[in-house]
Amino acid sequence: KMEYENYTVVREFVLLGLSQTHKVQMILFFFFLLFYMIILPGNFLIILTIQGDSQLGSLMYFFLANLAFLDICYCSVTPPKMLADFFSRNKTICYNACMTQLFFLHFLGAAEAFLLMAMAYDRYIAICKPLHYTRLVNRAVCFVLVGVSWGGGFIHGITLFTLTVDLPFCGPNILDNFFCDIHQLVKLACDNTYIVELLIFLSNGVVIVLCFALLLISYTVMLLKLQTHSSQAKSKITSTCVSHVIVVFVMCGPAMYIYILPFQTVPMEKIIALFHTVIFPLTNPMIYTLCNKEIKSSVWKLVSKYILWCRK
Repeated sequence: KMEYENYTVVREFVLLGLSQTHKVQMILFFFFLLFYMIILPGNFLIILTIQGDSQLGSLMYFFLANLAFLDICYCSVTPPKMLADFFSRNKTICYNACMTQLFFLHFLGAAEAFLLMAMAYDRYIAICKPLHYTRLVNRAVCFVLVGVSWGGGFIHGITLFTLTVDLPFCGPNILDNFFCDIHQLVKLACDNTYIVELLIFLSNGVVIVLCFALLLISYTVMLLKLQTHSSQAKSKITSTCVSHVIVVFVMCGPAMYIYILPFQTVPMEKIIALFHTVIFPLTNPMIYTLCNKEIKSSVWKLVSKYILWCRK
């Protein structure tokens, strides 16, 4: 801490983490480490498969590869610090690292939400306007949609960062979480923060609710359109839409639970935050992959080639 005017300015925050019991911390460490050792390479495998298989040249797979890359980035924000803190008695994070973590968490989280909307647009045109697909969804359009997703996420992240970074923190400096949660940070600020709380609530609420509503509406329309397709097409489209809807609910559900109930203690908040920031992003591309026969076949071919190469 450093004296500044009449305040003792906070220069680091103490993270209480997921548990204070050493045995529980060790169990959690090995569980999450095993989880990462299995799932994280799986995301890289999806990217390598899509890039290396010419049969997966569809623009849908281009979006899926971007989603896997985005989730790899997202899971590089909070988990490394969380895993390191399992072996640390003093779980502290400096002010600058805390603000950086906050920015990237919301930047990448919002970018993923916007990318899911781009993927919904792709599927909507493919199902509802198939004759206009090549005109409305081409590689240039896809690059624009991906760029807009990252740009929209950056604007969202920098907005929340700007609202938080100038707040004076004069103690206490304890965060009852495993990362720098924006709601708890704002509650630790010295000055009256009602306006900042409202702006953060509106920023998070608008992104989450708007994305959830638009995604739900688009997939509902797509499922209703299935009546005009053949039974074989219905099966394939239903499988795709259902996997996308599962991702939408799993992503938006915890986010709405955490951020639509602003600046108050929410039951099981840490568990839901863990699911939202650590577990779901890594399993997200897997949900799409398991429901897609083409990409499962390509992944198996790539793995088989690698096993044969290792044997030789």
